Amino acid sequence: MPEVHLWSGLRGLADGKESVEVEAGTVGELLDALVRAHPALQEAIDAGVSVAIDGRIIAGSLTEPVPEGSEVYLMQRLRGG
Repeated sequence: MPEVHLWSGLRGLADGKESVEVEAGTVGELLDALVRAHPALQEAIDAGVSVAIDGRIIAGSLTEPVPEGSEVYLMQRLRGG
């Protein structure tokens, strides 16, 4: 089960937890599982997040596999131009 590390702004929406474990095989499943476990995360995830798996930022692919035991970070999506 992947452990997902949350940026500080999301921790209050996840009962103050720095990281949570969810059952997921892909990035899309991971995001869905996070919202099921912590519904308050829905708005932040809908606004756009970046997911890093083992140090590699996944650019918009919800079908990207999340290998068992991966280090996963949910990060605020950077915007600008």
